[in-house]
Amino acid sequence: MRKELAKAYDPHEVEDRIYQFWMDNGYFHAEPDPKKKPYTIVIPPPNITGQLHMGHALDETFQDILIRWRRMQGYCTLWLPGTDHASIATEAKIVEALKKEGLTKEDLGREGFLKRAWEWKEQYGGTIVSQLKKLGSSCDWERERFTLDEGCSEAVREVFVRLYEKGLIYRGERIINWCPHCKTSISDAEVEYEEKDGHFWHLRYPLTDGSGYIQLATTRPETMLGDTAVAVHPDDERYKSLVGKTVTVPLVGREIPIVADTYVDMEFGTGVVKITPAHDPNDFEVGQRHNLPIINVMDDCGVINENGGEYCGMDRMDARKAIVKALDEQGFLVKVEPHKHNVGTCYRCGTVVEPRVSMQWFVKMEPLAKPAIDAVRNGDTKFVPERFDKVYFNWMENIRDWCISRQLWWGHRIPAWYCDDCGETIVAREAPEKCPKCGSVHLHQDEDTLDTWFSSALWPFSTLGWPRETEDLKYFYPTNTLVTGYDIIFFWVARMIFSGLEHMGKTPFETVFIHGIVRDEQGRKMSKSLGNGIDPLKVIDQYGADALRFMLATGNSPGNDMRYSPEKVESSRNFANKIWNAARFILMNLEGHEVKGELPQTLTTEDQWIVSGFNRVAKEITENLEKFELGIAVQKIYDFLWDNFCDWYIEIAKIRMNGDDAVSAQNAREVLVWVMTGTLKLLHPFMPFITEEIWQTLPHEGEALMISSWPEYDEKLNFPEAEAEMKRLMDVIRGVRNRRAEMNVPPSKKAKVFIATEQQQTFRNGEAIVKKLAYANEVEIGSSFDMEGAVTVVTDDATVYIPMDELVDKKAETARLTKELESAKKQLQQCSGKLNNQGFLNKAPEKVVEGVRQEFARLTDRIALIESSLEALNGK
Repeated sequence: MRKELAKAYDPHEVEDRIYQFWMDNGYFHAEPDPKKKPYTIVIPPPNITGQLHMGHALDETFQDILIRWRRMQGYCTLWLPGTDHASIATEAKIVEALKKEGLTKEDLGREGFLKRAWEWKEQYGGTIVSQLKKLGSSCDWERERFTLDEGCSEAVREVFVRLYEKGLIYRGERIINWCPHCKTSISDAEVEYEEKDGHFWHLRYPLTDGSGYIQLATTRPETMLGDTAVAVHPDDERYKSLVGKTVTVPLVGREIPIVADTYVDMEFGTGVVKITPAHDPNDFEVGQRHNLPIINVMDDCGVINENGGEYCGMDRMDARKAIVKALDEQGFLVKVEPHKHNVGTCYRCGTVVEPRVSMQWFVKMEPLAKPAIDAVRNGDTKFVPERFDKVYFNWMENIRDWCISRQLWWGHRIPAWYCDDCGETIVAREAPEKCPKCGSVHLHQDEDTLDTWFSSALWPFSTLGWPRETEDLKYFYPTNTLVTGYDIIFFWVARMIFSGLEHMGKTPFETVFIHGIVRDEQGRKMSKSLGNGIDPLKVIDQYGADALRFMLATGNSPGNDMRYSPEKVESSRNFANKIWNAARFILMNLEGHEVKGELPQTLTTEDQWIVSGFNRVAKEITENLEKFELGIAVQKIYDFLWDNFCDWYIEIAKIRMNGDDAVSAQNAREVLVWVMTGTLKLLHPFMPFITEEIWQTLPHEGEALMISSWPEYDEKLNFPEAEAEMKRLMDVIRGVRNRRAEMNVPPSKKAKVFIATEQQQTFRNGEAIVKKLAYANEVEIGSSFDMEGAVTVVTDDATVYIPMDELVDKKAETARLTKELESAKKQLQQCSGKLNNQGFLNKAPEKVVEGVRQEFARLTDRIALIESSLEALNGK
């Protein structure tokens, strides 16, 4: 590694070189070590279709912070990486590519299509991995997994067979969510609900006996083509006499019964609902209870099928318009009412989902959900923040059976075969040679693949070798922390918990650390449609990975969304430059001196102050990280490094290193290196590249910062008296500097400072510091001074006097301040006029009014300050 630092920090020059150094030395790799405690994180596997976005950057940064911190604490850390085959998204990409060639997937056939899919995966699947490396992710890349690799596929087959044999996986006709665009079923968790403007169409259904009609309302009139009953509540007096009679479906002419069912809400609308078992989950349940026929009126593309009569071949939305028109013309439409309602859409493509009855494979959820609920309730797995366990419980306690089959080719094919001769279903780990029931060899495999989340649910243990009892599995499972966004608690977190309990007997992780999403500056969600997405790679190219990582951690609190802003990244880049310049200053002052970076036997007050401050910050930051308070931890490092170390201690150390006392100068160098080295360790998980680069140039032991030991609190390095003494000195220096700034006195203008205090020894010990940092040419210390015509600064422990004549030209300064006062009063009057103008207050935007109020407050404070300065100047 290099032994000197360039004049300016250049992330382009540093980051790739440092990352390669870590990779070459195998620092990311983990093997079971019985002498160490394990700490394991499995990465939420990004889709192979993915490009790094801000959400990934946030998620991976947090994981890397935790893994680097634990690694330095001495744990055997495994951050297991990998990617997800992403059935729907990947198949859609390949179908799109084929379309450009004038081909369909059916043209290629299943085997040809899968060959293209694997070629696509080889070409593009590694993109996201290389992007994660740019971010600094210290994953064990030797263990990289893929949800369709041989080991994960074996685990999927094993789980499917075991659950089937226990009666927890079954095949049947049930109502499912169907995406007409993706042409596949999707699970409840994959349906996103959006509030949309719709309508209630109020319809008349005539009683078949001609005695009248019954009125009901629907938001989906096209589904009436599949109506097989209308329902009323059994306790509804209005309709008791009608139960058992029949109505005729308008336009269709089908005679259907009026049934009584407690599902119906008597208070809503007319208290009558149409029942379409093939196209509504609640209607399906009613249909099951009353043994109603199921009439599916749509095909896979959301087009009306042959059961739709004259509307056959029409898209469902076109059919809706035509049906409403016909109902109106034939007198069946009573009225149309605007209605806002939640509409289910496919989470992948945004198409409105169509509930429909279909033969699919399901996982029976109730027996699996109960132990998973108990595991969180008992504290075996904890959510951070805790409030997200309510989201988890709500989902798990109301869960329906999970539809796991998908009408896709890319994915884990369902390990079920059917006998062509006797119809027997055979579920097996390997392809059967013959039917166990009739001995026939005429078998065909189920065409469907499994939901992507079925394999993702096994990720914490399938990646460690399950179903084999490997050393990795015994050592690294259960994992410690799962870091993920709140948006996939249902998709992934819940399914991993019940899968881990079912197949491993243990919950898959101790803690689920939930973070929010990264929004734009206006607080909007980043999306393609808004065009407000930020490419993390461009940010890295402009500012460096460390600046991006530091920005993502700053101000972040568990579970809450954050806003991205270029100013924040610039601020983080400026912080990196500040650290770099501080390190260069230290290195320049080490030339010609042998420095070990060990604390000297004798520490001055300022040495004790900075060491004690570092010691406390190290303790607090460790506690913050234990509680996943990454934003608080990073702010403490920032404040300590920028304020205490750079702005105070380095400036004080300059006095000693430029002085005549060689021992004091050498001690200052040792303390500078010791504190800088320790602070680099605290900062390393957040800004790994710059900290490693600087650490390598400073005196150190060991090969790399990333595998050095994490700072631990040492009671012997706690110096409260020194901290109190330094506070007294710093209060005086800050007070003098602020007063001079108010009076526009440049630092080059020196003045004598008189300090009246009961703590005279403190100020005598720190006289040189006050003199240098308060821009004094002389310091006099006493118990009291009789000073007239002096500027006064009062702190808790001292009163400071500075002769006015030594600071400013009284006449010129009085004229300047008087002019400034007049201008400020004039501006204040203008603000006051606006705020007393009712027309302005009523018509101007709230933001503008608030701006004027803030300006009024600022000017009021400014006027008070100028008047105070004038009084001091004229000795009042």
